[in-house]
Amino acid sequence: MNRLSIITTVLVMCSQASSISLTHVGRHNSALEERGPVTAEVADSQSFFDNNLKTQSPARDWNSRVDALLKQMTLEEKVGQMTQLEIGMICNGKDQSIQIDPGKLEKAVVKYGVGSILNVKDEALPIDRWHEIISRIQEAGQKTRLKIPVLYGIDTIHGVNYTQGSTLFPQEIGMAATWNPELMKRAAEIAAMETRASGIPWNFSPVLDIGRQPLWPRFYETFGEDPYLAKVMAVATVRGYEGSNISAKDKVAACLKHYVGYSFPLSGKDRSPAWIPEIYLREYFLPTFQAAIAAGAHTVMVNSGEVNGVPVHANRYILTDLLRNELGFRGMVVSDWEDIKKLVTQHGIAATEKDATRIAVMAGIDMSMVPSDYSFSDNLIALVKEGGVPLSRIDEGVRRILQLKFELGLFEAAMPDPNLKANLGTPASRAVSLQAARESITLLKNAKNLLPLGKGIKVLVTGPTADSQISLNNGWTYTWQGTKAELYPKDRPTILGAIEAKIGKQNVNYVPGASLDREINIAEAAAAARNADVAIICLGEGGYAETPGNIDDLALNECQLKLAEAITATGKPSVLVLAEGRPRVFGRIADALSAVVMAYNPSLEGGQAIADVLFGDHNPSGKLPFTYPRYPDALLSYDHKIWEAGDTSFGYTALKPQFEFGSGLSYTTFEYTNLNLDKRTMNQSGEVNVTVTITNTGNRAGKEVVQLYVRDVVASITPPGKRLRRFAKFNLEAGQTRTLSFKLRSTDLSFIGANNKPIVEPGDFEVMIGNLKQKFTLQ
Repeated sequence: MNRLSIITTVLVMCSQASSISLTHVGRHNSALEERGPVTAEVADSQSFFDNNLKTQSPARDWNSRVDALLKQMTLEEKVGQMTQLEIGMICNGKDQSIQIDPGKLEKAVVKYGVGSILNVKDEALPIDRWHEIISRIQEAGQKTRLKIPVLYGIDTIHGVNYTQGSTLFPQEIGMAATWNPELMKRAAEIAAMETRASGIPWNFSPVLDIGRQPLWPRFYETFGEDPYLAKVMAVATVRGYEGSNISAKDKVAACLKHYVGYSFPLSGKDRSPAWIPEIYLREYFLPTFQAAIAAGAHTVMVNSGEVNGVPVHANRYILTDLLRNELGFRGMVVSDWEDIKKLVTQHGIAATEKDATRIAVMAGIDMSMVPSDYSFSDNLIALVKEGGVPLSRIDEGVRRILQLKFELGLFEAAMPDPNLKANLGTPASRAVSLQAARESITLLKNAKNLLPLGKGIKVLVTGPTADSQISLNNGWTYTWQGTKAELYPKDRPTILGAIEAKIGKQNVNYVPGASLDREINIAEAAAAARNADVAIICLGEGGYAETPGNIDDLALNECQLKLAEAITATGKPSVLVLAEGRPRVFGRIADALSAVVMAYNPSLEGGQAIADVLFGDHNPSGKLPFTYPRYPDALLSYDHKIWEAGDTSFGYTALKPQFEFGSGLSYTTFEYTNLNLDKRTMNQSGEVNVTVTITNTGNRAGKEVVQLYVRDVVASITPPGKRLRRFAKFNLEAGQTRTLSFKLRSTDLSFIGANNKPIVEPGDFEVMIGNLKQKFTLQ
């Protein structure tokens, strides 16, 4: 058995191993646009994971139709299918003035037979414009000899961010903070429905890179630092996008990105080199992709950077040996933007673009996001004619592309359906977005129970993110960088607007104090704080995506820290609200703050959600999906080695984070008791049943996330102090008690050993839930 076949076996065994005794959430009905918020009592991680690997319908066999089409195709037509161009190659103008150029469209689709087009130029478009553009493209496809439809792709990152009037959701890091996979699935279902309603069947999402390098500017696009939490959310997203039939009018093909290792650059900068030992790659970076492939994902996008000195676009081991031969992926692989060219211009592993094309295609690239010229087509045709690339490799790639187009139903119905426009931005979908924003918000500090605030008080609202929809949404919002404020809807309140609506404008004094990167009127803000009952300080980040979001320092900008220091120096109670895409360090002001609320990038409904939490109309239930550092260079994931967590007699000083992974407070209190294991010894084929009792000991209802961790006491590879292995989110009324039951099997105790294979070693293990722990022995 090869190495990742073993991983697959372990994953499948794990998925069969465990369940929770409370009621499991069933599948949704098909009337998606009529469904409101998720009301599930329990979101059980492993039951959810199991059921969403098992709900796929058998794939229809398209082989005969693909074979028949391939036999008719010329080399030029085949290479055309492997070519993807950006929309500017068929249009004139930009933003809202964009117009199809008939000559450019004819050249791309009819002459070159281009198989796919992507992106915007550069703003989100109204749905009617999308229908017009997609229709013109598909009409051109019908003029070709074989009438092959064109596959349009778009980045639906947190909702359909490139269609005006769509429903937007918290960025992935915020969705991870909900610890609610059923809610993630619902959000993905809505995003798929609205993408397909726009006439677009292919979505470049989800991002499955693990967020273990907080400097990385795409950190907010990840599901956080833990492979298990990210794996469950990955399956939720893929199942939401794809369902059991991607040709359905409310489904799209998902694209797993960026395979693999993109999120762990040594420098923290986007698209810069990563150095990841294979044992670490397999332990932390592959599980999300493995799970999403098992859930049926149809496409994969490749890491733009390099891993261990080899650009992934040129790495046959990663793209073919691992992805296809071990992970078992059978779908289509697309490059990222211009990344075959960058094998020459950036990575320097090929002298010419022609040679780079040969290397990438032979490594495993099926479709090249060229995207702004015809060099890929010209070079690949020449390579085949010269014998540099065998025709069999071309047929292999084109087969996967045609298979995807058949599965999407494009040969039967490529045109946008005007009847689907009513599905865009419905009140029910907005309600789900509001629920997601509320459930993501994480209360990290609440000294003397300052929060929730009373509604009859006078407050100062200050800080650069207080009156900014950009900060609530971040990149991939109406434009790539998300920074055009004029494109945001005017009917969604900022944090300031929502607070004013909540307690009355007459009770709110707004003084900006500082922008994101400069002082404005800090002294005035401090003076206003002295006349307020409470100061709400809104700090964080603006909009950014990819490389423009690179930073050199994880600390909050100096002007923002100075503003907070001036406010807290007044002695008035102060609440810090963080709207940010990564954990910007604020350790020097942390002790002086009365409360800290982490909002992430909660979307258009985020202002309302934050106000609801601050003033007690919603009880916060979010939990951190990453470790929040105390110092810019003290970066530590929760699953560190035990010896890293304590001071030593020989001068080692422990790294103490600002806030732990999985932490998050509530306006009620929960007590954990009676952690029990049904046996103290277990054999390799057995299982241990873990039960724990949770009581809401406060005076109001609240949702709690029960987190089950396992520690391997002794292992041949130094074991982490703990690893997340199960979680469940559920509501408890005041005074209510419930007992949960989880099952663990030996495969939950596995790790990647020194030979890069999963291994389970006999010995002692600790199970930890809350502040409780119990031990058992694996024989």
